[in-house]
Amino acid sequence: MRIRIVDAFTDRPFAGNPAGVLLLDSFPEDAWLQSVATEVNHAETAFTHRLPAGGEADWALRWFTPTTEVALCGHATLAAAHILHTTGAHQGPVRFATRSGVLIATPGDDGSITLDFPTAPLTPVTVPDGVAEALGAEPLATFDTGPNTGDLLIEVADEKTVLGLAPDHKALARYSERGIIATARAEDPTGNHDFVSRCFFPNVGIDEDPVTGSAHTALAPFWSERLGRTALTGLQASPRSGLVRTELRGERTLLTGHAVTVIDGELLA
Repeated sequence: MRIRIVDAFTDRPFAGNPAGVLLLDSFPEDAWLQSVATEVNHAETAFTHRLPAGGEADWALRWFTPTTEVALCGHATLAAAHILHTTGAHQGPVRFATRSGVLIATPGDDGSITLDFPTAPLTPVTVPDGVAEALGAEPLATFDTGPNTGDLLIEVADEKTVLGLAPDHKALARYSERGIIATARAEDPTGNHDFVSRCFFPNVGIDEDPVTGSAHTALAPFWSERLGRTALTGLQASPRSGLVRTELRGERTLLTGHAVTVIDGELLA
């Protein structure tokens, strides 16, 4: 079967967040799906198959990291939608049935894709003992992001602090179900982004995720409240880097970005 590697939330190869994408006839056993994701060894591999016409969704979609299945993934959803559109397997908006409900991916005239995701509920929490030492920066505010993502969102002093983080990944693993989102306001408000973030997910086998769509379902409400605007752009400042345009719509958050296919091959196993 065909297997593709897609760089998501970028308009150029070898940037953004790479994801494996496989179009299937149905979902095989979980052990096979996990083995493929482990072999691909990117933050996520997306597996999708067409559903019968007339239902609430067009395609079923699941995401696996190299070590586990996850409940929500933005960049691999973007990658899957990109492959469906560029191969002609699906035209127009595509509705994915997932563990986090029906997610819609809509292609734009500029080649971008907009994802309609559930907004993460943010709950303020007391800064856990030891998290500042594990992260390598003093938190200004700390929030739980809810069950879909299972992260701890931590605001730090400034963009330079985010860029300079060198956390103890093993120590970070004890503070949340998936990991830590570190964020700060953009240093230059006139630049191409309004806020900056980095994401560390040791509990799902990813020390640092390059560009995390699902994290922006928490970053969007966090920064929209502080900056007074519903439409923002986030820079995820990993070594690969990528931009995510966000628009807060109450209980839903729109995430927009581009994607590029970099590998198109054949899976023999």
